[in-house]
Amino acid sequence: MTIRNILTEPDPFLRQKSTNVEDVNDEIRVLMNDMLETMYNAPGIGLAAIQIGVPKKVIVIDLSRDNEKRTPLHFINPQIITNSKNEVSYEEGCLSVPGQFAEINRPNKCKVKYLDYYGQEKIMEAEGLLATCIQHEMDHLEGILFIDYLSKLKKSMIVKKLSKHKKSLERIVV
Repeated sequence: MTIRNILTEPDPFLRQKSTNVEDVNDEIRVLMNDMLETMYNAPGIGLAAIQIGVPKKVIVIDLSRDNEKRTPLHFINPQIITNSKNEVSYEEGCLSVPGQFAEINRPNKCKVKYLDYYGQEKIMEAEGLLATCIQHEMDHLEGILFIDYLSKLKKSMIVKKLSKHKKSLERIVV
């Protein structure tokens, strides 16, 4: 498994839409394994392939805590079938928007259809944090970041801060 580079806002690549996976093969499984390794290393609880520069509809999620056994979930070509009317608010962050957090409202429950690690079709009913995480990661597949749900002012402040930080990193002389 390989730890891959995570793209950060304002990288324009993050804003493109991902395409369906046509065949769940060893190449896609290697991608998912790399995504998990990258996510665990970051550390995070979810990652979309677009965040590591691969515009495919693939996401991985693992809500297990540090001292718990890892329980990774793999979603290929996920589609939300239904969302609940009830919303819940979580303070969301994102590996592509480092160090920034905001309260985001999303449906508390969702039913998602997807292909698993082996290409088998599955349907999952998720609620709470898992439902929020699935929706957050699926937004990435459409080129949407959690900061897009914020006011223009808050969003522009975050993007400006990230751009400034990125430039200071690029100016390191070795």
